[in-house]
Amino acid sequence: MHNSIEVKDLRKIFKLEVKKHWFWNRCKAIFRPEYKEFEAVASINFSVHKWEKIAFLWPNGAGKSTTIKMLTGILHPTSGHINVLGLDPAKQRNALVYKIGAVFGQTSRLRYHLTAIDTFKVMGKLFDIPKYQLEERLSYLIDKFEIKEMIDKPVRKLSLGQRMRCEIVSSLIHSPEIIFLDEPTIGLDMIAKQKLRETINEIHDLEWTTIFLTSHDLWDIEQVCNRVIIINHGKIYYDGSIVDLRKNYIKKKIIKIKLANSSAFKSVDFMHITKKELDYVEFEIPNTKENLQKTFEMITKNYDVDDIEIKDPTIEEIIKEFY
Repeated sequence: MHNSIEVKDLRKIFKLEVKKHWFWNRCKAIFRPEYKEFEAVASINFSVHKWEKIAFLWPNGAGKSTTIKMLTGILHPTSGHINVLGLDPAKQRNALVYKIGAVFGQTSRLRYHLTAIDTFKVMGKLFDIPKYQLEERLSYLIDKFEIKEMIDKPVRKLSLGQRMRCEIVSSLIHSPEIIFLDEPTIGLDMIAKQKLRETINEIHDLEWTTIFLTSHDLWDIEQVCNRVIIINHGKIYYDGSIVDLRKNYIKKKIIKIKLANSSAFKSVDFMHITKKELDYVEFEIPNTKENLQKTFEMITKNYDVDDIEIKDPTIEEIIKEFY
């Protein structure tokens, strides 16, 4: 299988100016400022197969954004080699933008005061898409993402969930071979998140688009991707399947039960109570089938439970397992 992305010995070093006393800051015109080096990405290697759906995870400040910016040609590497769809992003960025799409949850590519449909038409012009092809493509995407009722509204009047769907449509107008999704569900409610995940999967299945996803939401990763790379301090700590990640590194389950009187709840030796309010108790148990069975047997036998919620640890907590 051909690779969409190949990264070899990728390294990025930033120079940061050393802060000095105010006197030295005022004399920069005379004295040469001093710098220290910061290694954001430390000689990483990975490849992404064509049509693969991969999650790229990180704690804050780990080098994720720097890596994505180098893959898309925004930043140039200090050393190493990048090949994205047969192109060097640092040297052939103009050609690369016609082949990739990108959605950043914190940054909008939509024109704030224009309607969504006007923004789509502007994007079509930028990518030199013939009018008849653009109309056909937009008709397909508008139907797929269910945004027909909102495309004539100014972008500033759209809800966050509506805007994110429009953001992804704008990134898919030119039928990219790879789409980079950086926190695409951030701030969305549960229903909007699920709809977006389903549509991303449909687009992948229909158009064989390579998906490169970053997210702090474990459900994004599990429902969209089948492979995970975890990076921290510029180094790769894990590269494997989501199944193996869950099996080997999710050490606990978080269980929340709602009941009439929480004071009557008594934990057993393998439970650790983290919260207790008037009508609910939240506790952690080691993530084993035996412990889950014992927990549910004990709860259903001894308590009148109104509701049960089972949660996994956050991405940050899972990454801590690698330390």
